[in-house]
Amino acid sequence: MAIIQTSILSRFKFIIVLVLFLITFAYNNVNAQKAESKIKKIVIDAGHGGKDPGALGVVHFEKNLVLPVALRLGRLIEENLPHIEVIYTRKKDIEVPLHKRSDIANKVGADLFISIHANAGRAGDHETSGYETYVMGLEKSQQNMDVVMRENSVIKYEDNYEEIYSGFDPNSPESDIIFSLMQATFIEKSIKFAEFIQNEFKGGPITIDRGVKQNIFLVLWRTAAPSVLVEIGFISNIVEEQLLADISVQQQIAESIYRAVVKYCNYMDGIIDTESTPQTDSVSMNQPEIKSIENKINNKTDSVQNTQAKKYMWITK
Repeated sequence: MAIIQTSILSRFKFIIVLVLFLITFAYNNVNAQKAESKIKKIVIDAGHGGKDPGALGVVHFEKNLVLPVALRLGRLIEENLPHIEVIYTRKKDIEVPLHKRSDIANKVGADLFISIHANAGRAGDHETSGYETYVMGLEKSQQNMDVVMRENSVIKYEDNYEEIYSGFDPNSPESDIIFSLMQATFIEKSIKFAEFIQNEFKGGPITIDRGVKQNIFLVLWRTAAPSVLVEIGFISNIVEEQLLADISVQQQIAESIYRAVVKYCNYMDGIIDTESTPQTDSVSMNQPEIKSIENKINNKTDSVQNTQAKKYMWITK
């Protein structure tokens, strides 16, 4: 009997030692990852919020479609890349001024800033579709400026916005110098990350690749880190609005950006093989399901579209 008790006690001690060893190993492994990885802090910014609805669709506000994508992205990083700290500019429907979003990134010393938005065409345009990623830069075009004007116009919701953004004048020589310096510091890394995002979106539910673009966004203006503004689809396109409201599509979009984050981390750490991404529990929507949504939407009457068309007006109007 004593021999049996001794044997059980020995096994119990062995199990305790083994568990402690595994805990210590895991802890040291995470610390080693922290020490080795150049990307330690990522700020995720869900666009708009509170009294600022963002772009308007037939049914949805932009602010309500981008928040779940941001939260899902953050959760993927937290669960699969535990050595990276995720900071959110907002986790619920509240207003966060544009300058405070960049301030959050700067105060925590962010290594990467990801601002998530949904796009919109001009009033009456329900056909334009696709995804695109912007970086801070000086290569302006009129088409890009339409997006910039809409995104920057939200400062009008802020108190004392004229004083806060008094130094922001994209057309002044002084601003050109400032933007050029910022561009030289972060543009290469920002573009690389933006390219990863666009590549990962391919084959997803939003099908049109509108590319990587440069322009001057207030939310990226003062962010001292590689930064992107991702337009995940067009809320003014009725088909894409319904897709963006679907939980499984939101998950797919979050997973695409997450895979881009992994590839960017590997790129920054000098890892050549950027194809290996930690696995996630994917919730996918197949093509027949997407087609079903499209068919339902296409069966709506023109009267509904005409009634709601006025909702596509920009926030600046």
